[in-house]
Amino acid sequence: MSRVGKQPVLILEGVTVEVSGNKVVVSGPRGALEQQFRPELKIAVQGDKVIVSPKSENRLTRALWGTTRTLIANMIEGVTQGFGKTLKLVGTGFRAKTEQEKLVMSLGFSHPVVLAPPPGIKIETPDQETIKIFGTDKVLVGQTAAKIRNIRPPEPYKGKGIRFENEEVKKKPGKAGKVGAAGFGVGGGQ
Repeated sequence: MSRVGKQPVLILEGVTVEVSGNKVVVSGPRGALEQQFRPELKIAVQGDKVIVSPKSENRLTRALWGTTRTLIANMIEGVTQGFGKTLKLVGTGFRAKTEQEKLVMSLGFSHPVVLAPPPGIKIETPDQETIKIFGTDKVLVGQTAAKIRNIRPPEPYKGKGIRFENEEVKKKPGKAGKVGAAGFGVGGGQ
């Protein structure tokens, strides 16, 4: 038995859930999301709850059960509240701004990096060092944030780069140069 999967998903006020076969369509105040699920599970709407149950008791079905329930819960939360991620730019001259719905970043490359958000994603830059990503699809918000971060991930020596808001960058010590008696490097310059 899946501890997560056996819990019903509560349908919030103002949200409609339609199930046809393995396709689930969730509509709410922020829009609509639809997703196709695996045929090994039975998805049903009973009153104000969505119930996910396995059709058989094999290993694959048990693995999919809790995941499917959580994905449906995320769809309901997405169309009511939405999801967001915040990224910080750390580094001298690293800046971000939005121009005509596109994200334009100066990240120390010889050219500005321009990124168009996928449909359903909204990107804001409240200041030059902050990027906020909003959307109804939790997976798409996370993928977009990861894609932006991977353009210039934080490097381990100075911590420069794009990082998630509360991400801790583990820094490495720099080179420990050997110094001889005269103040020069050992074995050089004489």
